[in-house]
Amino acid sequence: MEIIPIEVEGWRRIARFVDEPSGLDAIIAVHDDTLGPGCGGARVRPYADVDAALDDVKRLSRGMTYKNALGGIPFGGGKAVIIADPKTDKTPALWRAFGRAIETFGGQYYTAEDSGVTEDDLRIAAEETAYVAGVAEKGRGGNPSPFTAHGCWRGVEASARARLGKADLSGVSVAILGIGAVGMELARLVRENGAELVVADVNEEAVAFAKETYGAEVVAPAECHKADVDVFAPCALGGAINHDTIGGVKAKIVAGAANNQLYTPDMDLALKERGILYAPDYVINAAGVISVGLEILGSWSADEMTARIDRIGETLSRIFERAAAEDRPTGEIADQMAREVIADARKAA
Repeated sequence: MEIIPIEVEGWRRIARFVDEPSGLDAIIAVHDDTLGPGCGGARVRPYADVDAALDDVKRLSRGMTYKNALGGIPFGGGKAVIIADPKTDKTPALWRAFGRAIETFGGQYYTAEDSGVTEDDLRIAAEETAYVAGVAEKGRGGNPSPFTAHGCWRGVEASARARLGKADLSGVSVAILGIGAVGMELARLVRENGAELVVADVNEEAVAFAKETYGAEVVAPAECHKADVDVFAPCALGGAINHDTIGGVKAKIVAGAANNQLYTPDMDLALKERGILYAPDYVINAAGVISVGLEILGSWSADEMTARIDRIGETLSRIFERAAAEDRPTGEIADQMAREVIADARKAA
């Protein structure tokens, strides 16, 4: 296996791993390890080129630094991306090679599931390294998607309280872009708690299921951000809020489970100026990595996860209150709060 170090200012370590026999072409990045080892999932995606993959892993690993800090777990920010088609390129040999790549970090990075990755994939990687989490064992931990969805639901509730003055989701309309594992569970939760539902996805079977099961209105993915709803919930890939879409957003709230929902940082201020409340993505979608972190620490339990999920809404409420008091964008406030957690840890070290 060829290991190619990539020097990027502000990151603890980034390396590309190329293993021709297995077809592995991956990048692992650890952004900050002040709070502990880098922890964050692996993503499989057919990136256009290595530069696109590097850009994604940098943004994702930095987001994990802030997510873990505000999630209250003793881990830094890490992420991995594998340049491959998740439908056709995944093999046991590839996952074993990926496990060997993780092992070279010597415990500086723990991996888990993200887009294009399953528990079965991780079980194979775990044959080569101990630094794998998100695999269910005796009813503990496992696939973080349901936990992510539950945390997002609590975040939508907190957002509705702050922006709409609603005590619950009864009568609140929610448009979910992307109804995969997380988005579909979020659809179930908000619908069962009284919300009206709009969904969009390229998967026709998924939208048909949501329509039949939850009475959802179906729109095209390219039109979902324009839905006349209270909450727009991006739950697919990143960049849903960008220069082309932001002007069409009718919702009063953007609160979804996707990573990197804002294509550029200035979208944070742009949403504020339009009177749209933004629930910072790495805060609202943190329950998945919290579950992984507790699993690594050996302290996972259903009761602890329920308590942690409930705290996501509380954290968002603090962000919203501080943003309103200081007249600043919510994402900017969340970043500052995460940096404060990290700075305090450095002082205590």
